[in-house]
Amino acid sequence: MPLFEKVGMIIHPVEDLDEAVSFYTDGLGMPLKFRDADRFAALDAGSVTIALATSGEAVTDEPTVSYKVANVEAAIESLVASGAKIQSPPEVGPHEVRAVLRDPAGNPLVVYESR
Repeated sequence: MPLFEKVGMIIHPVEDLDEAVSFYTDGLGMPLKFRDADRFAALDAGSVTIALATSGEAVTDEPTVSYKVANVEAAIESLVASGAKIQSPPEVGPHEVRAVLRDPAGNPLVVYESR
């Protein structure tokens, strides 16, 4: 069974969530899927979600692709064996388990599994 399921989100760090939500909903016409106070908002961009995250969510400090996987621990093991470096070990949140890694070129990526 493959570890990778889909690209789940493209995460953009933002300082002002109201401003960012307004930009993507009014400017691009993306529907708001949900919002978690002033921490996080998810926008419908078709087959992928654009996630806007403030420092309260603190995933990364640069745009990052988030990959849904069947098992975070197994994905980390496979990615590290392929040259990735762990930036943030797995964290259990209210909706998912996620970890942040860097690929061999230094690009960030998030792997997550739903809870």
